[in-house]
Amino acid sequence: MKDVLFDLRHVGKRYPTARSAIARLWDRGASTAVEDVSLTVRAGDALAIVGESGSGKTTLARLMVKLQEPTSGTLNYRGVSLAQPTAGQLRDFRQRVQMVFQSTHASLNPRKLIARTLRESYGEQHEPPSLKEVLDMVRLPISVAGKLPHELSGGQRQRVGIARAIARRPELLIADEPTSALDVSLQREVIQLLRELHRSAGLTLVVISHDLAMVGSLCDSIAVLHGGRMVEHGSAREVLYRPRQAYTQQLIAAIPRGLAGRPALAV
Repeated sequence: MKDVLFDLRHVGKRYPTARSAIARLWDRGASTAVEDVSLTVRAGDALAIVGESGSGKTTLARLMVKLQEPTSGTLNYRGVSLAQPTAGQLRDFRQRVQMVFQSTHASLNPRKLIARTLRESYGEQHEPPSLKEVLDMVRLPISVAGKLPHELSGGQRQRVGIARAIARRPELLIADEPTSALDVSLQREVIQLLRELHRSAGLTLVVISHDLAMVGSLCDSIAVLHGGRMVEHGSAREVLYRPRQAYTQQLIAAIPRGLAGRPALAV
């Protein structure tokens, strides 16, 4: 059986409604972004976490990469709790797990050349890859290394974001809406790139998306979030072709027909 990488048990995240610390002395209200989510990710999985805007999927991703802390439940990575890891455990976790962010405008420093951005992402590797090796993996020419983010197209910036994440040679990649800002032809290229990284490099994938058609061509299993709760979880074929929940059926019904790469899913 494949190794368990992530093990989430009854994970929840609540945000206070009051904006300032002083206001919170009087206002104890909170909004729930994620509630009671349990999920297991094994080595080699390609898992999609889907839902409409506000469903909690991006919050869950940020909890999984430890950019935020849960207010309830536990997250373990390879059996180690992420609640209070030692410095060594945290370094190991950062090396093993990387994230591709949705907005390349926000995640890439506009004042840094791509070469510097990539080199700073290498982490503590004894034999870090060359810039050409990293750019080759995402099918970008070495000339990109001497450019600033604004000099690249949206598709190129997204590939740089993926390159920065895989430069550390992680075993798990979390991609937050990796194709949302791209046109259909570029979406297909990024999907193919992620598929190749998953299959040839053995990279475990967790893809955050609202696009069920896209993840259906990329991922083996799908978890559906609604209102912060996981309402459905199963193989991609089960969820797409035999959905149990009315909410999942509504998501599938909203898939545009006739666009390139959009299968005619039957509920």
